[in-house]
Amino acid sequence: MSAFTVRPAVSEDGAGILALHRKVAAKPGGLARRPDEVTADYVAHAMAVADDGGVNLVAVDTDGTVCGELHVERMKVAIFAHVLTDLTVAVDPDWQGRGVGSALFRALIEIARTMTPPVGRIELWTGAANLGAQRLYQRLGFKIEGRMTGRGRYPDGSVDDDIVMGLLLD
Repeated sequence: MSAFTVRPAVSEDGAGILALHRKVAAKPGGLARRPDEVTADYVAHAMAVADDGGVNLVAVDTDGTVCGELHVERMKVAIFAHVLTDLTVAVDPDWQGRGVGSALFRALIEIARTMTPPVGRIELWTGAANLGAQRLYQRLGFKIEGRMTGRGRYPDGSVDDDIVMGLLLD
């Protein structure tokens, strides 16, 4: 198994993040975006949220290739400023099951515990059919908090519910 490291994303990672997200989006159920929706502007926004109170992490292999990425933003309304939300994680299909997603989340949680102002909650949504992701998030301490019925509509017209999950930091 190849080694990888997790670190904050830097601007030079943009092309690698774009390639990763396009690859993951091409796999059914990989991302809540179609490959044509993964643009340079989408990646620029994901990277900008880290500069505006959020977090953007990458997992890179020993060659420096991006094999995973996670970004989350901080809510801007004062009453919710302790919340990290709109979380997206992408792991290269060739790297799935090798601990990349877990490592990205562990790094996020560690960073969130040190942020100012303090973060008290991390939230995410995942497709109801994505049981593997739900199990991973639960192993990391996230709790299922609800279900958003019919939230996602696929290109074939079928719909899927979103599962709302949250992690309270203590």
